[in-house]
Amino acid sequence: MLKALALGTILTGTIALVIGSQGSSAGPLAVHAMAVGDARIYWSWPMFAAGTGLSWGIMWLQR
Repeated sequence: MLKALALGTILTGTIALVIGSQGSSAGPLAVHAMAVGDARIYWSWPMFAAGTGLSWGIMWLQR
């Protein structure tokens, strides 16, 4: 599950960065900018849950 969380984080960060930097919230993906110190990062909890589930499912199928 920890591997799936890491892969879900990478997937979410990559897609949210592309969508959020263009000024879109992508509707149901709910991409929003979060302030972390002096930096702004884009994040989406629904996309994180879906990406983690997808990663976990793919790793489970490879067993």
